Amino acid sequence: MEEEIKCAVCKQFFTNPVLLPCYHAICLGCAIQHQQTVQNLEASDSIDNVDADKLSVLSETDSGVVCSSRPCSYIGSLGYQAQSPPSNSLCFSLPCPVCKKATFFDEQGAKNLPSFNLMKRIVEKYCESRDIGSKCELCESVARDATIFCDQCQVFYCDACKVKCHPMRGPLLKHSLISPHQGRILLKNRQAQKAKSCESGRCFDHPNELLSHYCLLCRYPLCGFCVEEQRHGSHDIQPLSSICKASKTELSQSLQQLSEKARAVTEFIQRLKAASEKLNASCEEIETAISIQIGAIIEALKAREQELIGFVRQDRDSKVRRLKEQVSTCTGKLQKTTGLMQFCIEALKETDPSTFLQVSTMLVHRVSSLDITWQNEMATLSSRITPTLDLELDSDSVVRSVELLNFSRMKPPSAPFLIQEECVAENNSITVAWLSHPPAFVEGYVLELDDGSGGTFREVYVGKETVCTVDGLHFNSLYQTRVKAFNSCGEGPYSEIIGLHTAEVAWFTYEPVDILPEIKLSEDLLTAMVDSFEHKVILGSLGFSRGVHYWEYKIDKYEGSADPAFGVARIDVSRNMMLGKDDKGWSMYVDHQRSWFMHCNVHADRSDGGITSGSTVGILLDLDRRQLSFYINDEPQGPVAFTDLHGVFYPAISINRNVTVTLHTALDPPATDTDDSGNEEDKNRD
Repeated sequence: MEEEIKCAVCKQFFTNPVLLPCYHAICLGCAIQHQQTVQNLEASDSIDNVDADKLSVLSETDSGVVCSSRPCSYIGSLGYQAQSPPSNSLCFSLPCPVCKKATFFDEQGAKNLPSFNLMKRIVEKYCESRDIGSKCELCESVARDATIFCDQCQVFYCDACKVKCHPMRGPLLKHSLISPHQGRILLKNRQAQKAKSCESGRCFDHPNELLSHYCLLCRYPLCGFCVEEQRHGSHDIQPLSSICKASKTELSQSLQQLSEKARAVTEFIQRLKAASEKLNASCEEIETAISIQIGAIIEALKAREQELIGFVRQDRDSKVRRLKEQVSTCTGKLQKTTGLMQFCIEALKETDPSTFLQVSTMLVHRVSSLDITWQNEMATLSSRITPTLDLELDSDSVVRSVELLNFSRMKPPSAPFLIQEECVAENNSITVAWLSHPPAFVEGYVLELDDGSGGTFREVYVGKETVCTVDGLHFNSLYQTRVKAFNSCGEGPYSEIIGLHTAEVAWFTYEPVDILPEIKLSEDLLTAMVDSFEHKVILGSLGFSRGVHYWEYKIDKYEGSADPAFGVARIDVSRNMMLGKDDKGWSMYVDHQRSWFMHCNVHADRSDGGITSGSTVGILLDLDRRQLSFYINDEPQGPVAFTDLHGVFYPAISINRNVTVTLHTALDPPATDTDDSGNEEDKNRD
């Protein structure tokens, strides 16, 4: 955790930490020392590709972070919309010591940066738990150890700063000077009393008002008066406590996922260490076998014997060295992850919402980013070294083959190792990832899957890849999977069997691939419209062949006497006509007064009741009973529309420019009359 609470400039624990707009911290003294004027920055090489026109003045709707209650004190940072600062003003810039992103200020310079209170409190707790002395708060460069604390000034001084800034004469003579340890205890008690007497901080602009709201656009806590001000009139304002709770919940969830990754790395390190032991044991076995075989051969083989043993030991040392390097790399990564976890845990203990929210976004981003990068980093760290030496001495070659005598490496590969943290099920697909021996000894893999009901295994993939995704599976089913490797010598044993459970209900969107140019889909692929008076068919992204599935369409726009069609279709349905006019579609088309069922251009079962803007159309596809039913505004629309359905069916609609619909999925099926009658029969039997 020490890396998280040390300044990147002075390499010491943070003293008076301040927060940069990029959410990296720096000591206030270090920030003041390293800030530069804009004129000096133009001639400096400390930041690459700095252009004079890449300055921007922070506005109410800018995406930057407001550094204090004086927004104009912060000019901007590289990457915002270009706008030159006033020519007659003095501007300072400060490059972030971590990400090198430049921040620009007015004449006050780095003093405009907000105090990083959460970091300050965590540093104090850490130093107190380890009996680490406080640092001087007035040193301009590297902070020295404090030797005294002034009760009235509430400042830690080193000997040099005490003589310079706090001479024992005049009014300062009456100040009470105590030891740094007593000062830390005194400050801690005062902070506890302050936190107890005031549930939250005070507004900077209205000191008599408590902070009660939070502006999501400005990312700044507000009081009641700030909410009424015009500058926040169009912003998204939420209660401070609810935003803090939601942010802590998000960070806790991300932290839990990261904790699981850290535990997986710990287990992986143990496997690496165990592999090293197995490698040594395997080496000893091969050395013994070589000695026995060479001892039975004539005197001319003695020299060759030593060369073979040396080769084995060299191979062992090389693999042991690589294993140790991987252990070291994984240990370093684990230490960094543990440090970030400890820092986040300390942050979660923060009781002041405004202080926590100051860095919550940064912490969530860091934890989420670290979680995302685990897969790529672990792929590079994963062991590609077998814990045994694949060496076998061929003793049949006799004297004439002495100089050609070598190890025979080829043999069937061992069982691959399934990476359980990367084996996942999503919707009706599963992804399986595994590791095995080095590629030189494996020509391919065979992935097998059962039918989701405990049946026999079948091959679903044969190839050289070590990751495979299988689509088109049944929902709410538990699939068992295993994998084996093979080469020219034969097939190796199977890996362990793991189970992956597909989703209970289907989540899907409109299928964006191969759609007609007249069709317009929203970015989330859930809302559809058509720029044509003719009907155009739009399919869902998933097909169903088993189970009970229910989804709905919300009618966002309905004009004229349009008659949109809703239902299911085959993957090869005609896209340029109303759904249900060919033999690949089953639909209910409906206007503002009535509806009809249609398949193969045959219309049937007209029912009263139509749709308007705001109506909901539901589709119930029951493939256990092989039937299709429709609902309008949660009420059944007519009888069961179609029966005897076999095969794979995709959700489908056909609309024209007079209709806009939004898709809602992953819904529980409604109770049907058949279900109710079945329940009554069960009760009568009882």
